[in-house]
Amino acid sequence: MILQSHDLVKSFGGVTAINHLSLEVEKGTVFGIIGPNGSGKTTFFNLVTGMFPVTSGKVTFNGRNITGLRPHQIAELGIGRTFQIPAPFTKMTVLENVMVSTFIRASSLRESRKMAWEILERIRLDEKGNTLVANVTLEDRKRLELARALGTKPSLLLLDEVMAGLTPSEVKGAIELIRSLRTGELTIIVVEHIMDVILSLCDRIAVLDYGEKIAEDVPDQVVNNKEVIRAYLGDKYSARN
Repeated sequence: MILQSHDLVKSFGGVTAINHLSLEVEKGTVFGIIGPNGSGKTTFFNLVTGMFPVTSGKVTFNGRNITGLRPHQIAELGIGRTFQIPAPFTKMTVLENVMVSTFIRASSLRESRKMAWEILERIRLDEKGNTLVANVTLEDRKRLELARALGTKPSLLLLDEVMAGLTPSEVKGAIELIRSLRTGELTIIVVEHIMDVILSLCDRIAVLDYGEKIAEDVPDQVVNNKEVIRAYLGDKYSARN
């Protein structure tokens, strides 16, 4: 397993956001995490990446305990992430934004620029490389957020609602893009509210509710789980084939 959380707990004062959560993510897969707002999905990402300290339990990455490491140390080990709300450097170009993230790997400005262009080509954003971020669309900013995460050369990529706010056609393009990134060398964990995205991309899905895992299985089994339907999906998915 590339990532494991062991009896993970995160409390904010008297509120428990993650409650004894244990997950295992197999290398080379796409793993989905779903649940209602406030169920702990983004909090889990923040614990894995060192943004929040763990209250109890631990996180292991490639068999190494990474609990308590700083975000930059975890990024250096090979975990990259996106954020729900992109916050790029708007006075810099698209290319320069990606270059910032590559310096965790690049040893020179020339190498950083080369890496950044390759990533922009890979996600089909190279035509906007010299454009100021202030002048690009939401769709482009979402792709840029992904590009910046890829700039750290992760072996595990955490995607936090990268399709929120996109039109249906833009969502379709984003799904195709994420599929193109899937290789045996890159494992992906997806947090997303658009169920068709989760069902079309993921090998396994975990469902959170009030910080607890209430189900984990392959997509077809998850959408027919009565507890998942009650807590999150609704009757729309109960008869899904």
